[in-house]
Amino acid sequence: MKVSEILQVKGDILYTVSPDTQLADAAATMADRDIGSLVVMEYGDLVGMLTFREVIQAVNAHGGTIGAGTVRKHMDDSPITVTPDTEVNEVRRIMLEKHARYLPVMNARTLLGVISFYDVAKAVLEAQSFENRMLKAYIRDWPAEQVAED
Repeated sequence: MKVSEILQVKGDILYTVSPDTQLADAAATMADRDIGSLVVMEYGDLVGMLTFREVIQAVNAHGGTIGAGTVRKHMDDSPITVTPDTEVNEVRRIMLEKHARYLPVMNARTLLGVISFYDVAKAVLEAQSFENRMLKAYIRDWPAEQVAED
């Protein structure tokens, strides 16, 4: 299974923010939309990712308040990306090794979407479930052995 297949199932809704957006506004968007990340775009290019991890770090750094900073100050300015052709097993490895919960999907310089750890887990579970059903159907329909007559 490839990243492109996950994106097809997930849909094409993508939330972005500019680096000059106030962090409080970005956090409000994340809360309102019930999403864990925002892609940071500037002049049509991916320049970073803002996830709940960066928001929590900002709250911690400001003694329990979000502060008055911008997204640029808190974003991950070099996010790990994948392509539509990246295999899901490679995505799983990257996410586990790099502790990345969200990965932008890029085709050259074009942002196609973001996949989350949840999206990957769901896709793998559905693929395994489908394979399991096919194996059970195959076993159930196994041809009966013919008894040879003498």
